[in-house]
Amino acid sequence: MTIEQKLDLLNRIYGIYDAFARSLDLACRKYCAHCCTSNVSLTSLEGYRLVHSLEPDQLEYLQQCLEPASEKRVFRPLLTTNRIAELCRQEREIPEEAFGDPAEICPLLEENACPVYPLRPFGCRCLVSRVPCRESDAAEMPDFVLTVNTVFLQTIEHLDATGCTGNLADVLLCLLSDENRQAYREGRLSCSATGLIGNHPLTVLMVPPEHRARLQPILAALAKLSTEPS
Repeated sequence: MTIEQKLDLLNRIYGIYDAFARSLDLACRKYCAHCCTSNVSLTSLEGYRLVHSLEPDQLEYLQQCLEPASEKRVFRPLLTTNRIAELCRQEREIPEEAFGDPAEICPLLEENACPVYPLRPFGCRCLVSRVPCRESDAAEMPDFVLTVNTVFLQTIEHLDATGCTGNLADVLLCLLSDENRQAYREGRLSCSATGLIGNHPLTVLMVPPEHRARLQPILAALAKLSTEPS
C-alpha cells in the first residue's frame, strides 16, 4: 500500500470516528483546552500527515515550538496499543508506563486554540468529555467511548504497522527532517534510531463482552474501508 493510500484510509477512519463523536453529548468546545497537554502520542503516519500538509514557514514555526518540549520529561510510551492487546491475550504482565513530570500544555497551542486542528492526531481527536475538564481536572468518558477509542487506536496502528509511535513532539520533530520523511515514505525509518517504538499489526481487539453488540456498526464501517475503492 502506498503512503497516499494509507493517508486516504486514515482520513476515512477519522471520518468514521468524527461521526461517532458527533452523536455524543459532549462538553468539548473551541478554546476549551484544559486537556490539551504535552503527553499526546501518535503514529508516524499521523505525524507524516500533519507535517506533509504544512507550508515551509509553518514547518519552521512547528520546529521552534516543539524543540523545547522534546527536552522535557513528557510521556513516552513503552508499548503500543496493539502490543498491549497481544500481551493481554497471552495473559502476560503489562509493564507500568512512566509519565514523567506533570503534563504541561500542548506546545502547539495558541491562545487556547490549536493552529493545526484539522490535522490533529487521533490522540487529540478522541480525548472527549461529557463534563468540562477544567471543572473536574479530568476528562469524563463513558466506558463504551473508551472501548471505541481503543479500537480506533488499534486500527490506526495496524494501518501504520511498519511505522512507529511516540510522543507528539518526538514524532513530529523526527518527521520534520527531510531525510526521515523520505525514509518513512520508503518504509525504512528506524524507530529505535529515532527514539520511537515500533508499531504492531492488530491481532486481537480489546473489546469487553458487554460492548460487542453495540460496537458492531462501527466495526462494520471500519471493515468496509478495506473493500471500498479509494
